[in-house]
Amino acid sequence: MGKLNARKVETAKPSKHGDGEGLQLVVSATGARKWVLRFMQEGRAREMGLGSYPEISLADARERALAERKLARGGIDPIAERRKPAKAAAIPTFGELADEIASQLAEGFRNEKHKAQWRMTLTVYAEPLRSKSVNEIATEDVLSVLKPLWQSKPETASRLRGRIEKVLSAAKAKGFRTGENPAAWRGHLDNLLPKQSALTRGHHAAMP
Repeated sequence: MGKLNARKVETAKPSKHGDGEGLQLVVSATGARKWVLRFMQEGRAREMGLGSYPEISLADARERALAERKLARGGIDPIAERRKPAKAAAIPTFGELADEIASQLAEGFRNEKHKAQWRMTLTVYAEPLRSKSVNEIATEDVLSVLKPLWQSKPETASRLRGRIEKVLSAAKAKGFRTGENPAAWRGHLDNLLPKQSALTRGHHAAMP
């Protein structure tokens, strides 16, 4: 008997229909169709399901069967491998995500100085945060980098706070953290930091 084709898959009678190399289409008495792979593991025959037809097409079933056979030939039990919980995405550090966000935003900046300021504040002033995972950063961590600058360099501190808030907001949007943003100003840090002295830009007082 030759390999299966789309027509045979659709019209096959209740039974097991082989496609070669252990892949079978199993048709039940009700007409339901599913894919099964038979393979050898440590000298004994094993069988695993690959999904139902038509959700899984013949081409998809062949592709899945090939991947599972490769695992078995490599000494890996494909059934046990499937039962392993899916690995969660690795949580990046603040530094990794800050660099990514800065690079993305830089594409929209025409001013090279603005690009440099973004990178500098998140690299130099936020240095204590860079090695921490983004999901571990708390209010105390944010305050620890803002307080030394809050009165001495108010403009820099305000910009730094906003940039930290943006990075942590991105972390939440990507599913790396939950809850409130520890760098948020209104209703949060505005209650924890003193009022800043007037922002100065290097101008001298007016002559009388």
